[in-house]
Amino acid sequence: MPPPRKRGKGLRHRLAELRGPETQAKALDARALAALAANPGCRRRAILDGAGVDKAALAGALGSPSVFGQSQFAFVRGNAFEAKVKADGGTELLRLAHEKLDRGAEPPARARVPDLTAQGPEGRTARTELALREAAESPGDWTLLDHPMLALDVAGSLAFLEPDAVVVHPDGSWTVVEIKSFPMLDGAADPAKVGAAARQAAVYVLALERVAERIDPPPRVRHRVLLVCPKDFSNLPTASAVDVRKQRAVTARQLARLTRIEEIADTLPEGVCFSPELPAEQLEQAVESVPATYAPECLSACELAFHCRDRSRAAGAVTSLGRPVRAELGGLTTVGDVLAAARGEAGDPDDPAVAALRRAAALRAEALASAAEGTREVAPCR
Repeated sequence: MPPPRKRGKGLRHRLAELRGPETQAKALDARALAALAANPGCRRRAILDGAGVDKAALAGALGSPSVFGQSQFAFVRGNAFEAKVKADGGTELLRLAHEKLDRGAEPPARARVPDLTAQGPEGRTARTELALREAAESPGDWTLLDHPMLALDVAGSLAFLEPDAVVVHPDGSWTVVEIKSFPMLDGAADPAKVGAAARQAAVYVLALERVAERIDPPPRVRHRVLLVCPKDFSNLPTASAVDVRKQRAVTARQLARLTRIEEIADTLPEGVCFSPELPAEQLEQAVESVPATYAPECLSACELAFHCRDRSRAAGAVTSLGRPVRAELGGLTTVGDVLAAARGEAGDPDDPAVAALRRAAALRAEALASAAEGTREVAPCR
């Protein structure tokens, strides 16, 4: 086994080595954080995201290209819709926030839109916090923060997050705004897409709460976010208030379970690198040096899912069958173990999982025997 990576280097330097000296770090956004929180046991995804590795390019270099990505048409359409929502100082956006979230407040006849321009993500994060602090200290007006920058510590690595907008209400409370280009038909949108948007917004809520904790007294971060979408088949904006308390609680719990990125980095062999420019054999060896926790749900959330699925199937791991099946099988970790237990060739008969498998195998054999007997009794017509 290769020797572990030497300690003593700064985490930022070690992560730069992991992605390659000439490779630009890929920012860890809220979508990636939500996916990471959905599978906190995957050390492979944690270190790749922490190091800023482009997993789509990595998957392509490994021969298992990702199907992720947004079409250029959808990207342009989404940007055009967001610009329409935020036009005229966010007049329409604030009207929707007042209508859906805060009818008791004064209508937003005018609003403050602070300039959040600054140097680098750290500067933008500090400028955003200053704007939020100023808005909290002088309540009474509506304030719209357009593309603020928030920071969230994830397993010892700082992630910079950029929500579409944050609204500060006249009472000083804060609301996350998510602007999506999928439509709301008759006041309702696709539940799967709404769920994905809610999980993403929950990450922003967590980051906002960290900012609020540094203000005395801390402003209230609302757990109902504003989801803005096109109305029916038009380009007119409409909105819905989405409660993200459940998603926020799940995300906070899962992120807390993540192994610290520094701990994972310290266990890696010296010289390991995940640069897509490396030869395929060397790159695959580097990727396989970090254990993955594959599940079918990864196919909709991770660019490396096809690669991990192939390796999981090749190893006969029962995780490729899904988390519920894996949980039911207890100590049986491979398909070979499961089949041997079902045939009575291995396994403890007192194990509930083994007993259930043998009972299922007996019922299957009985059903097949009955079907075969019935086939023999019914002579074919000639």
